[in-house]
Amino acid sequence: MDALKDLDQKGRIIAEYIWIDGSATLRAKCRTLETEKVNNVSELPEWNFDGSSCYQATTENSEIIMKPVFFFPDPFRGGNNIMVLCETFMWADTTYKSLVPTNTNFRHFANKIFEEKPEELPWIGIEQEYTILKDNTKFKVQPYGWPNSGYPAN
Repeated sequence: MDALKDLDQKGRIIAEYIWIDGSATLRAKCRTLETEKVNNVSELPEWNFDGSSCYQATTENSEIIMKPVFFFPDPFRGGNNIMVLCETFMWADTTYKSLVPTNTNFRHFANKIFEEKPEELPWIGIEQEYTILKDNTKFKVQPYGWPNSGYPAN
């Protein structure tokens, strides 16, 4: 794999466009760009994909537009290759004149809130879930605080 990082890319880079599909799963596809380096997100072209195959659009109006919003160095390919985070939009109707955010374009909706209060800083936390278990001779272990008769029926 490291040998691939040393290949001559002949003045091009690979941009891995990343988005969230209609089932809230990450998707990605690669695009070769005719540049040796990207310095600003505005240099990245919009791109599209068929949203009917990933739960974002009907087959009658399936084109989804990806708009780059952030990029960072590709840790797998190395060099000047990049990973590009994208917002996704679909056509409002078959006149193809107006774009609307897809249902999983969470950044678009969150950005409206952030722009209303630029003086506020968002708090970001990590959700942790855990269960405290206690010894029980009949069931070996069981969640702390549950009845000794075993797990609830419902």
